[in-house]
Amino acid sequence: MLGKLFIVFIQVGLFSFGGGYAALPIIQNQLTNVHRWMTTLEFSDVVTLSQMTPGPLSINAATFVGMKQAGLLGAIVATYALVIPSMILCGIMSYFYYKYRDLTLVKKVLRVLRGSVVALILMGGLQLVQSALFPNMSLELKESILFVGIVFLLVKFKVDSILAISIAGVLGYILFYLI
Repeated sequence: MLGKLFIVFIQVGLFSFGGGYAALPIIQNQLTNVHRWMTTLEFSDVVTLSQMTPGPLSINAATFVGMKQAGLLGAIVATYALVIPSMILCGIMSYFYYKYRDLTLVKKVLRVLRGSVVALILMGGLQLVQSALFPNMSLELKESILFVGIVFLLVKFKVDSILAISIAGVLGYILFYLI
């Protein structure tokens, strides 16, 4: 299991550009489709927990998944496998970036990559919304009401994200356990 965790998360680390949100579709595919270590709904829970804890999203997700699959050692292996490629690539790329950053070709490549990263982030977000609100392709009324309400608070009243998470937690408890 440790070897599989290492291979999965080193691949995620190698092929996800643009940070944690851009890595979400890759992580989700590996965990829910390729290895079937969790359902899409469980993955949504991992993302939620990863967002609520300090630190980068993809690192937190790797740690949670590693812990679920193989305990503390699994958490360590998955986390290190995820960051090793970034550490190596960042060192190499920073050297070449500072050496060649003024070249027109470098500027064009970075402009193209920016668009790709935005597309990956959008895809990950849409997949999370779909799994939260339409887990079986049917509208879940309680989740939808909670989602729209929290988005409304965030957009209209500029509620602090910690307060929004707290409100969502309390309302979620009321909606799912008391009503």
